[in-house]
Amino acid sequence: MTHPYFDTTLPDGRPGVAALAHRGFARAGGVDSGLENSLAAFAAAVELGFHYVETDAHGTSDGVAVALHDASLDRTTDAHGLVADLPWSQVRAARIGGVEPVPTLEDVLGTWPTLRVNVDVKADSGIEPVARAIERTASHERVCVTSFSAARRRATLARLSHPVATSAGTSEVAGFLAGARLRVPAIARAALRRVDALQVPVREAAGPARLTVVDATTLAAAHAAGRQVHVWTVNDAREMERLLDLGVDGLVTDRADLLRQVLVSRSLW
Repeated sequence: MTHPYFDTTLPDGRPGVAALAHRGFARAGGVDSGLENSLAAFAAAVELGFHYVETDAHGTSDGVAVALHDASLDRTTDAHGLVADLPWSQVRAARIGGVEPVPTLEDVLGTWPTLRVNVDVKADSGIEPVARAIERTASHERVCVTSFSAARRRATLARLSHPVATSAGTSEVAGFLAGARLRVPAIARAALRRVDALQVPVREAAGPARLTVVDATTLAAAHAAGRQVHVWTVNDAREMERLLDLGVDGLVTDRADLLRQVLVSRSLW
């Protein structure tokens, strides 16, 4: 049975699309408010009607999981220093964009008890704290745990009392792509045997070749293996339309407003 996290069934029984607000919604009108990963940004996504948000997690020096993308406070807050080196008492004093407090992961999970949260465990410091936050909020059925590091994801899962949804790490994606491009389904399936989904960009961000990750071939291979494909980070309406026509199962975006419009126009909201 598919994990409940992936249930996008619409009221009329049709399958829908997982629409994930990337770090909440902090780009109304296309302008970055500088409040990514704040409770205000997550609240804005919920107010738009989003059932899914994406966030990132690091652990403080005293074991508190915080919803923050970067390893340090420098870029997004008015404070400085590596989260893993600082106690929660110092991190909680930082203000995102100079105005919003850094939320704990438990804040995010607890404030909206039905919201589905995609959690990218960014560093080893987050393993134990992320697992503890999921356990304390009993959020297993509405959380997807992912990481670029498959080992980090597995270490987080090992600390949980119940299964959560999962997405592939970098090495697993590479193995899947090899199997899909070689058209050897057994290799593609084996690469994804420990995960429920692929959450990937359309193309690799680095390298001169800009290898395509999501196309008709790879999407068919993932679906044949029984895995969903969510694409990040898509902020252009025409690209959203193209990927939905291709058959992707979910889209991650900074432009929650645009994605909502696209899905409404397709009767998928």
